[in-house]
Amino acid sequence: MGTIVAPAVRVGRGTTRAAWIGAAVVGLLVAVALSVVVGANPMAPGTVLDTVLGGGTAESRFVVWDQRIPRTAAGLVVGAALGVAGALMQAFTRNPLADPGILGVNAGAAFVVAVGITFFGVTSPLGHVWLACAGALVLTVAAYAIGSAGGQAAGPVRLTVTGVAIGAVFAGLTTGLTLTHPDAFDRMRGWSAGSLLERGFDVVLPVLPLVLVGLALALGAASGLNSIALGSDVARSQGVSVRRIQLVVLAAVTLLAGSATAVAGPLVFVGLVVPHLVRWTLGTDQRHIVLGSMLLGPVLVLLSDVLGRIAVLPSEMPVGVVTAFAGAPVLIALVRRRTVTAL
Repeated sequence: MGTIVAPAVRVGRGTTRAAWIGAAVVGLLVAVALSVVVGANPMAPGTVLDTVLGGGTAESRFVVWDQRIPRTAAGLVVGAALGVAGALMQAFTRNPLADPGILGVNAGAAFVVAVGITFFGVTSPLGHVWLACAGALVLTVAAYAIGSAGGQAAGPVRLTVTGVAIGAVFAGLTTGLTLTHPDAFDRMRGWSAGSLLERGFDVVLPVLPLVLVGLALALGAASGLNSIALGSDVARSQGVSVRRIQLVVLAAVTLLAGSATAVAGPLVFVGLVVPHLVRWTLGTDQRHIVLGSMLLGPVLVLLSDVLGRIAVLPSEMPVGVVTAFAGAPVLIALVRRRTVTAL
């Protein structure tokens, strides 16, 4: 009997996993369609479809091809990057409430952007992208260097504490800098709230290679994270280099979270909520969690952006505000779950 039941169970799990991934793909396609069709400037779905296929008026082509499609592409990149970065951070730190900002990535990106605006007059979104990526990289390297000072291994706890401390310092510096320079405050206000508005291909394409490399690193590190979850000694006995996995995860989080923050600003809750939603349905295998987060992250970002476009017409609500409202109930439910620590 045992030899008959076991294969059936495996097939059932595989079927459930395939069904979930299929549903996630369908949800992603629906979110992309809504992002292209829905906006503050009402357009009939038939007009949008005709414009996508090469027709339409000059006005519809401007709205669809110059605004909505680039904005949708930005949401896809940002959502996938933040979802996977959050999954890596939660697995790496063994902390179910970890998110990409725990290493000071957001704080470092915001500080360097503020410096660029204040002292160098950088005002273009593309300029902000490179400043934010540089800030994220510098802060992550600094956190790792300080966390491994004194010859000790930069373990998850040391990195977490170091990242939070450095992030708090640079967040304070950014606040002081923007308060004493009104121009910098005005220019950073929209970016710091988290927005996809006016994020065209000129902003998305430069960071796309960084995001692709980060996703590749994440997929490569997933199996090692499964072994490390059993303990460092067990992982080493299985031939896994714990230090190498740590470095790969840090590099992936830096590329993913830094690029996403550079494009859209510091979006909250995406990297925290998405991995848990995936874990509740697909289990604790990091390979499935990374893949699921790659699909579900863009769904959350795009749907939040669509809601922000129509929630306060004729104005728009930044996507970062909407993700905060959407993520808070999930976080409350997460805290109340007894299995919250089962990573």
